[in-house]
Amino acid sequence: MTPTPIVALQKPKDISLHEIEAELSKIWLSQNSGSGTPIATRAATFSMVVYEPEEFQQLLAGLGFYSGPIDGIHGPLTKAAVKEAQIAYDLRVTGRVDPTTLARLREEFAKQPDDRTQITNLNARGFSISDAIAAQNPCRIITLCPVLGDDQGVSAQVSAYCPVQKGGTGSNLVCCEYITLRGTKTALERVSDIVASLMIPDLPKFIWWKATPNPEQTLFQSLTTSTNCIIVDSSYFSDAESELLKMQHLIEQNTFIADLNWHRLSPWQELTAAAFDPPERRDSLAEMDQVAIDYEKGNAAQALMYLGWLASRLGWKPVEYQATGGDYDLRHIYFEGTNHRRIEAELAAIPTADWGEIMGDLVGIRLTSTNCNADCCTILCSETTGCMRMEAGGSAQSCRTEQVSALSDQRAEALMSQQLQRWGRDMLYEESLAVTADILTLRDR
Repeated sequence: MTPTPIVALQKPKDISLHEIEAELSKIWLSQNSGSGTPIATRAATFSMVVYEPEEFQQLLAGLGFYSGPIDGIHGPLTKAAVKEAQIAYDLRVTGRVDPTTLARLREEFAKQPDDRTQITNLNARGFSISDAIAAQNPCRIITLCPVLGDDQGVSAQVSAYCPVQKGGTGSNLVCCEYITLRGTKTALERVSDIVASLMIPDLPKFIWWKATPNPEQTLFQSLTTSTNCIIVDSSYFSDAESELLKMQHLIEQNTFIADLNWHRLSPWQELTAAAFDPPERRDSLAEMDQVAIDYEKGNAAQALMYLGWLASRLGWKPVEYQATGGDYDLRHIYFEGTNHRRIEAELAAIPTADWGEIMGDLVGIRLTSTNCNADCCTILCSETTGCMRMEAGGSAQSCRTEQVSALSDQRAEALMSQQLQRWGRDMLYEESLAVTADILTLRDR
């Protein structure tokens, strides 16, 4: 895809926190040439706060594995640095920052002398936003960039950019304001009220929290109360089970949550539903009592949300949770279905050699019945990884088997663009997550 051309009304300019609104006003006043029509207009669609930690790049830089910019881009340079660190610390080499790798990086960084905790890499966060988001004409983007090291207060930069739309001209630009705030987590906490006040009144307000959400964090709490929607991506969660419970708690407090990882499940949900469209197969749904879900080891969010969706659609009530572990971190969840039928679901974390971009992608699903005469056996396999484990055994010959093609672009930025076009409560997600939370509550008993 060709990047959208960008016109800069003002390159990033360092200012104090209290000069932000005045400096942005100067930008728009400067666009009036006196002839009556401004050459650029301020977008009036929505405001967005982006919490962009990218802690792992800073840790890799401080430990000497990474020399590139702190930009949040998981490109070849970053992946090579992660692999180098995993080899050095005798971790499983994947090139991706899983919870185990992140914990070890934090541990090793904490051992460093003070002079090694000051990251000198170019901090490129906040200077641009994805084309997919810019195309939605945001009015204002406020990027929060936590930094490691000593607390030296919060620095601010402002700028304005205009994506050139196809067929547009230089005299017809719709532009976005960019505000970038940098400081330690503690420093950003201190200015949480200022951050909330920077969002434009009377416009929809979004928070994109590109980290594991922490409802106890002052900054998170402040932003939650001043937004229409908190957008997360559970593929980032360091402890998916615990964090999904927190998301459910926020929904119960009438906070609107959108999980980008939920949208990655749509091809699996659509093919599951299509498999039971024929009337004769639809009647056999009541006989389904065995579910097996394989997912890429590292994050169980997709597997748990899919199971919550399936159970919520079929009216299954979770009654028992068993973790048996082993090479596949096996977990068994038992449900009570219609007519008190007992349903067993197995979740298996599959170690895969070729990791995709998203941690925890579904690998395969098998839906079957202990009733051999029931026509409900269905196998769904990832187009990229296959699912030999699901197809093992003679029963696969009598199953309906489908290959699942992932969304054409699973990146968070592309999914964000879709989310911004359809914002509003997603009742299907909320009903499914409620069942997922019931499952996880059984785990903690």
